[in-house]
Amino acid sequence: MIDGRIKIFVTGTRGIPDISGGVEKHCQELYPLIAAQGHDVFVATRKSYVNDPGVTAWGGVWLIHLYAPRKKSLEAAVHTFLAVLKARQVNPDILHVHAVGPCLMVPLARLLGMRVVMTHHGPDYERQKWNKPAKLVLRLGEWLGGCFANEVIVISRIIETLVQKKCRRPCHVIYNGVRLPEKTEKTDYLETIGVSPGRYILAVARFVPEKGLDLLVKAFKEIRGDFKLVIAGDADHETTYSRNLKEEMAGDDRIVSTGYITGEALNQVYSHAGLFVLPSFHEGLPIALLEAMSYGLPVLVSDIPANREVDLPEERFFRCGDAPDLKKKIEALWDKDLTVDEKNHFRNLLAKQYNWDKIARQTIEVYERVLSG
Repeated sequence: MIDGRIKIFVTGTRGIPDISGGVEKHCQELYPLIAAQGHDVFVATRKSYVNDPGVTAWGGVWLIHLYAPRKKSLEAAVHTFLAVLKARQVNPDILHVHAVGPCLMVPLARLLGMRVVMTHHGPDYERQKWNKPAKLVLRLGEWLGGCFANEVIVISRIIETLVQKKCRRPCHVIYNGVRLPEKTEKTDYLETIGVSPGRYILAVARFVPEKGLDLLVKAFKEIRGDFKLVIAGDADHETTYSRNLKEEMAGDDRIVSTGYITGEALNQVYSHAGLFVLPSFHEGLPIALLEAMSYGLPVLVSDIPANREVDLPEERFFRCGDAPDLKKKIEALWDKDLTVDEKNHFRNLLAKQYNWDKIARQTIEVYERVLSG
């Protein structure tokens, strides 16, 4: 560190910008803010996800594109191993590792003399897509990161309790964040996908079992009405689940699958939705929910602990995995806008607790704590 300028090397993410995933969104928002404070930030990307490998800087952040196999069981481990070796060449003040899988490499980084910060985004071993051996590896990554990192950041109180129990150490709770958006009046993208403003339910998620999109499709097909369901997302790795989900959606002309969308297209579907639904079985702290709240949308979410940690009225939860209850709650909330009190509560909550500028300051304070130790 020179004159307070910290050199940070980041791994554990597929990359930035505009690459799908909660960790990716987190990094895309956080690191330009840290770079804007005068720090040097290097993000190791997975080359196969990068739209233009010729781009080596974005938002004041240096991008280092590294090989990663497009095989879900190997991708994170191989990429993080290569990233740690690359980080040693860069010689950062801080190596910041995101997510429990990549944290398998935290002991290696420490052996190479690096100071490491880990961010725990959630117990990934609870995701339904992993088999038993993979879940054991992810649990090992969680333990190695929690025990060997210099400092540990968690994105929710629930994860804090988990790490304290397993690794017997204190953590820094630094939430995910969201920016208050500029809602758009434009509807040209909506016209291309055949939906009308205010006449559709929106879900934004990857096509993986733990997101519960099949449950939402099942519940929606039991509902009669002149509104549609728009699902924005896709699969990173095509699976039997994702193929079956696409077949289910294709069989109903009231269901619209947009694929991955960003920018103005995503802004339009958020700006004009009538209801946002998050039917997840597993989350860390859901950025998609925070984004929906930032647009002032009525929301309906599963009653898992991560969603419960966001301060919502009881009527905005349904029993996780219960399609009839989801159907019942959609019918109750459809065409029911937020009250003025709810809108004010959402806005105040987001500004106070889920503010990216605050999150950037808190993260830098963790770096400074490591360097002063």
